[in-house]
Amino acid sequence: MSVPQNTIAIVYDYDQTLSPNYMQEEALFPVFGIDSGHFWKRCGELVKEQGYDNELAYMKVLLDCLEIDRPTNAQLRELGARLTFYEGLPEMFEEFRTSLLPPEFAVHGITVEHYIVSSGMKELIEGSRLAPFIRKIFGCEFAADAQGRITFPKRVISHTQKTQFLFRINKGLLEMDQDVNDHMDPSLRPVPFPNMIYVGDGPTDVPCFTVMRRNGGQAIAVYNSSDPTRSSFKKCYQLSTHADRVRNIAPSDFRAGSHLRLLLEEMVLEIGHRMIRQRREDLEAGTVKAPGH
Repeated sequence: MSVPQNTIAIVYDYDQTLSPNYMQEEALFPVFGIDSGHFWKRCGELVKEQGYDNELAYMKVLLDCLEIDRPTNAQLRELGARLTFYEGLPEMFEEFRTSLLPPEFAVHGITVEHYIVSSGMKELIEGSRLAPFIRKIFGCEFAADAQGRITFPKRVISHTQKTQFLFRINKGLLEMDQDVNDHMDPSLRPVPFPNMIYVGDGPTDVPCFTVMRRNGGQAIAVYNSSDPTRSSFKKCYQLSTHADRVRNIAPSDFRAGSHLRLLLEEMVLEIGHRMIRQRREDLEAGTVKAPGH
């Protein structure tokens, strides 16, 4: 027995991939009067001097800065409305839903789903304008006290742990109470890796780039072409030219006709047409023609 493998999944990092800004600086710092320089300096000290993981460091410093003004998770979702994105978003998601796929894909039940796997804050992304277009958002989360105020990290997603969520998408195990380590036959996995595309921006995405490369998926490293230091571009150049982690790099411009959009659209078309071709070949191979008269 097998399951329909009709889904093409595009998986995105968030900070510096979908947005040029760090979500904390956009949504939280102005509201709670947090100084950006001091915040990130303190995070760096925890990492270097006390051995904190980067993600736990920013979550701890955020709680320290908020002190008695800690918001609820519901308030964090409301603040997510402040998030801004690279040009072409969220319009691209709607276009994938309504006009970018050829009619032949609909005939075969082929659809495109979007996922976000981020070391940022899940609640902020869930309150953003992107959320209605995303099948599932995975990110860091806070537990809450009896009054609903955030109190302690509930879930932390580091850059190495992000690969777990690629396998969750691959296996269709999207809820955290489902054990992603359970063995599953490839024919039962709703989104095979060759039907997946990963979009990230730099070294923290290397583990995901590697998983995609080893399992037949596609990957794109994106950079901010407006960065005057060119550091964003240099990271992607290094990943493609010297580290051999990705084959494609593009500016983070999601508008129709941009390099990135052309890459995404062509990858989706290539995957979809391969799926249709494989089905036809399987049907032909499994059909025994009736004897002629």
